[in-house]
Amino acid sequence: MKLYADTPVRACLQLVCDLAALVWAFVWIHAALALRETLLSLNRPGELMSSTGAGLTEHMDTAAENVRQVPLAGEALAAPFTGLSGTGESLSAAGDSFQDSVGTLALTLPLLVAALPLFLLAATWLPARARWIVRATGTVRLRALAPEARTRLLALRALSGAPAAGLAAVHEDPAGAWQENDRTVVAELAALELRRLGLRPKARNGRPVFTRRG
Repeated sequence: MKLYADTPVRACLQLVCDLAALVWAFVWIHAALALRETLLSLNRPGELMSSTGAGLTEHMDTAAENVRQVPLAGEALAAPFTGLSGTGESLSAAGDSFQDSVGTLALTLPLLVAALPLFLLAATWLPARARWIVRATGTVRLRALAPEARTRLLALRALSGAPAAGLAAVHEDPAGAWQENDRTVVAELAALELRRLGLRPKARNGRPVFTRRG
């Protein structure tokens, strides 16, 4: 797999862009995790409410059971304690509900904070980077072909993807020249494709594979 160009300037730009993408992803993921920790810290009031309500319910139930043992007036005396027990249950339920709300917020909000920037990265940098890697890897693998076949395939790739201005600079009718197998034009088109990708032709005995005829 070809990850970076052969030419120093193109390779340096690719490396800088990759590092910038990694830093961008790290910053937003770190921000999302920090936000999650901050939101989870808000759980403390809910925990206190739940524990206080549970403690109140337990103590009031115990008190109600004790006063019920009083002859004749036991049930009447237990009524206030039973009411306070219900208040404790309500307080505990409110605390649990508060914790659930904080937990939901601590999950969804950090996801949104991280997902939007990462989606932007995946929609811009990643497709362009993946296309280059696929195209450059395929181009490098063409080196296993015979020189003439490799040159024609590279020239065909240039015809299908190179800017019109670049093709016009090679020949006024580059497609026709390719069909007629004009070796000079085909070699220049192949060289154009390599330049577009920032790749260098495979050298043989110190000489480049694609040469132009004078």
